[in-house]
Formats: sequence, structure tokens, C-alpha cells
Amino acid sequence: MYHTKIDMNEKLFAPLETLKWVDRNLLKPNNYNPNKVSKENLKLLIQSIETNGWTLPIVVKPDMTIIDGFHRWTVAGQEPLKSQLDGKVPIVVVKHKDLSEDIYGTVTHNRARGTHLLEPMKAIVKQLLSEGKTVDEICKQLGMKHEEVFRLSDFSRDDFLRIMTKGVNEFSRAEYYTNL
Repeated sequence: MYHTKIDMNEKLFAPLETLKWVDRNLLKPNNYNPNKVSKENLKLLIQSIETNGWTLPIVVKPDMTIIDGFHRWTVAGQEPLKSQLDGKVPIVVVKHKDLSEDIYGTVTHNRARGTHLLEPMKAIVKQLLSEGKTVDEICKQLGMKHEEVFRLSDFSRDDFLRIMTKGVNEFSRAEYYTNL
């Protein structure tokens, strides 16, 4: 079937024309999402929303079944976001012809986000450290552990320990206790 440019543009813009905030409890998960997220990454998602604001609406079918955004929906039901959002989430509605298009939508949204490559992540960590960001701040903001920042930094162990303890001038004294 031949589509004109106007027909295609209408289809591309249609979901954004439905953008609105709705009660989170109106939405329901689909039963075919293959994407799983660790508890640590759910915490990172909360951190991201609190830091950046809500940047991506949840994509739903007209019956409010989630196509994309299950994990955003999940964390929106937990504190502190539940209170901060007053129980609401942003949605856009897509209208597919059948279940296969719903499934394609779920999988392509997930896969299109991609994965992080090693060399660009190394460059990011090095840049943040060179700007004076602390290892603890990098860990918090990027959802990393100290060991991961160390591996990505390419610093020697001693250099990394100096960075980790920068600003720490006092250490507790070791004491030896005995039972008398």
C-alpha cells in the first residue's frame, strides 16, 4: 500500500498528541515483556528520574496495557516517587492492529536503547574524574560500584586509592584490646 508523506507524518506524531498524566493504577503490565532489570538498576532508574525529571512517557495501548515503560511504571509505585508524582505517570497511547504489533513495539523499544560500550564508558569515567568528581558521586550518579569505576578509570591501584581518599586527612588509630 502506498503512503503519502502526510499519512506517515500523522502516524509518527499521533502518539505524542495523546500525551497526558494519568493515575498509575489504571495501567497494567503486558504478559510478554522479555526485559528484566536488577534491583540495583531499578534504584538507578529512580535516581535518574529524581535527577533528570520524567523524560520518557510510558507507552500504552488504548486499554492501558503497557507496551514500553514497565520499569518506569514499577518505580513510580514505590517511594519516594509515588508521593512525588502524586500517583500519576505520563503516558502516550499507540494503536496497533494486533498483538504481534504490540510485541514488536515492546521488544524494539527495549532493544533500540542499546548497551554501553567499554571504551566510551572508560572515556566518560576518566573525564568525570579529571573534572574533580568524586568516585562516590560517580558511583551514585551512574549506578556503579567502586570496583567498576576503578576498572574503567585505567588508573593504577595506588593512584585510584589516592583519588578515593582525596580530602580524607584523618584515620582512626588502631588499638589493641585485651581481656584483663
